[in-house]
Amino acid sequence: MVLRLSVNPRARRISIRIDAKSGEVVAVAPSERHLPEAVAFARSKANWIAERLEARVEGVPLEPGTVVSLHGRDVRLEATGTNGAARLTEDASGPVIRSGGEGEAFGRRVEALLKREARAALTARTDHHLKTLGQKPVRVSIADTRSRWGSCSPHNRTIRYSWRIVLAPPAVLDYLAAHEVAHLVHADHSPAYWSVVHRLVGDHRPFRAWLRANGQALHAVGR
Repeated sequence: MVLRLSVNPRARRISIRIDAKSGEVVAVAPSERHLPEAVAFARSKANWIAERLEARVEGVPLEPGTVVSLHGRDVRLEATGTNGAARLTEDASGPVIRSGGEGEAFGRRVEALLKREARAALTARTDHHLKTLGQKPVRVSIADTRSRWGSCSPHNRTIRYSWRIVLAPPAVLDYLAAHEVAHLVHADHSPAYWSVVHRLVGDHRPFRAWLRANGQALHAVGR
């Protein structure tokens, strides 16, 4: 088992997580002086860690013939035999992403399309929730974060999302947008904060449960 130690001054306690991209076990401590405690905590959680590592989902390469999810729907990947960009279309059997390029170039083109889809959908839902709350516009950015689906910085009015949420059903993506927009009102996760989320999307618990159950599969796409 590979254990990576990390210091996060914002952390309130020592925690353990599995890095979705590398498969490493990460022990997070609020300061350097707590690192020995983080190591001890990781050792005490050896069985839990072993179970999580065993349950990790195998990578899903973005290559011709692969089926991935987009907005919760299965989408086939097909090669065009050209150098053209990836395009989303639909035929009699369902949605298809057709792309040029070979090998890694094919994968990069498909990922670029997925990121464009993510930006469009997340920007639209973010704007919708901003208007509902009477909030001013924010700057939306798309990244490939390893441990968080989104983050909000109220002081400079920026929201950052993982593009992988576009693989999830639209209602889950909408919940994520609401989750981050609500942080413009309350920066914490207090009852008042969750009240704002409920105002935007209703009962948020099914969406959070979906992400817990399917998050690893989303992070496996393109690995």
